[in-house]
Amino acid sequence: MNWEQLLSLKRQGDTSKRLRKEQDETRLGFEVDYDRIIFSAAFRSLQDKTQVIPLSKTDFVHTRLTHSLEVSVVGRSLGRLVGKKILEKHPHLKEIHGYQANDFGAIVAAASLAHDIGNPPFGHSGEKAIGEYFSIGNGQKYKSQLTEKEWQDLIDFEGNANGFSVVTGTRPGVEGGLRLTYATLGAFMKYPKESLPKKPTQNIADKKYGFFQQDKTFFKEVANELGLIPNKTGNDIGYERHPLAYLVEAADDICYTIIDFEDGINLGLVSEDYALEYLIKLVKDSIDSSKYKALTTKEDRISYLRALAIGSLINDAVQVFIENEEAILKGLFPFALTDKSKYKAQMNDIIKLSVKNIYQSREVIEKEINGYQIINNLLDKFITAYNNKAEGKTSNFDNLLLKILPEKHHIDKETLYERLLHICHFVSMLTDGNALKFNKIISDNK
Repeated sequence: MNWEQLLSLKRQGDTSKRLRKEQDETRLGFEVDYDRIIFSAAFRSLQDKTQVIPLSKTDFVHTRLTHSLEVSVVGRSLGRLVGKKILEKHPHLKEIHGYQANDFGAIVAAASLAHDIGNPPFGHSGEKAIGEYFSIGNGQKYKSQLTEKEWQDLIDFEGNANGFSVVTGTRPGVEGGLRLTYATLGAFMKYPKESLPKKPTQNIADKKYGFFQQDKTFFKEVANELGLIPNKTGNDIGYERHPLAYLVEAADDICYTIIDFEDGINLGLVSEDYALEYLIKLVKDSIDSSKYKALTTKEDRISYLRALAIGSLINDAVQVFIENEEAILKGLFPFALTDKSKYKAQMNDIIKLSVKNIYQSREVIEKEINGYQIINNLLDKFITAYNNKAEGKTSNFDNLLLKILPEKHHIDKETLYERLLHICHFVSMLTDGNALKFNKIISDNK
């Protein structure tokens, strides 16, 4: 892979080439990506979607929106620091093409901002609930009517693939979704493969999948334009990652490791003594003891340690990336950057404690159970009504149900696969609160 292709400013539908040196410096194309994402309805919905504690109204707790904003800030720093090193190593990128270090930061920030845009309500349990509706629920009956890969899309419903649909999907009057640059789409594509084969290797890029069968044609167009390296054979589609996808992943890893931990501390799920023991290992080289001792509240002390910890992990991730840049460009780096971090053991310790005390706390489990039931009910009722309409056999209840679908979802889909995915997409785009509201309407009208 080469950086000239990887930094493509092309957008879906472009008929002429966009050159970096011809860009308006006051409104750079990569920065336009960030603006388009942040003004989108899908991004706004993240303000009422779970990050750690589902349906929590506690001031301390992060939503998907605050998490995404924080990941974008960390991603921007990672991108700028890496960009500075890349331009020093490959000066022609700046001298001939006009790229700047901030371009790398803008790409990674935009992709990081969108990294959770396709996640269903109620956290990762929302993904599992959608998948299990088909694998072990009432949706099992559709298996015989779908191809193997279409079925896998549903039983392993994936927020990353759904996110690609959100930012690129065409609907009447809206061609190409948000029409982001291909560079930003490449950085967004953490798992550039289809749902099958499932986890064919230990390569981090094969851990999950990144596009649904309905989006395969455009996904391939983006990958080919960027010069991503194909790594599948025969009828299977998959690629090595865009190098900047490693930075998006690192930004997410850093934030959920440290900030979810901070949420747990502020909620009293993790004691401050534990926090000191775990965080101090990350910040021992940068902490100002006198400043730390002057902080009088737990929140301020933890906030100070969190900021230093994130700084340590950013600098470490940049070093790992630069040391492995040649291997990354050749598609020969099958790891996450944090897998090679000198702080990996410390991060693992924090995650292990977070799983025990936060992710598996009674409050989280109870809310996830509630979310599971809600998603199952919504899928069942809306899929039945939507399919009955396509087959010309709607009941009065079906007609009433379809009238409360948001207007943008009033689209006829030809195939069963498209219809099933359409309703999954509708449910996945609901906020936690709206999912509750829709479920109450349906339950009250049984």
